[in-house]
Amino acid sequence: MAEKENVDKALEAVEVAKATGKISKGANEVTKMIERGQAKLVIYAADVNPKEIVMHLPLLCKEKGIPCVEVPNKEELGTAAGLEVSTSSIAIIKEGEAKGIIKEIAAVSK
Repeated sequence: MAEKENVDKALEAVEVAKATGKISKGANEVTKMIERGQAKLVIYAADVNPKEIVMHLPLLCKEKGIPCVEVPNKEELGTAAGLEVSTSSIAIIKEGEAKGIIKEIAAVSK
């Protein structure tokens, strides 16, 4: 699957999970969810400044076996999460109807 397609799927998963499941927003909350093993999918923005805010997320996800997707910008991520502000990262906690999309992303991420 192409990188762009993976990004689109990840953003779609956030929108669906927000409506039918549960998401966590922000680097601190997302980090907690990964460490507790509650995150089903982690999406973080590439344009976060300073990078240190999110650079640990992919490593943590790999360690815990959680699929992780980088999206180009935090505005897009905030919009997908239904926020009026941008966000550095999102963790999907309860998939809701996004289960199938997350499975597809997980299959590609491995």
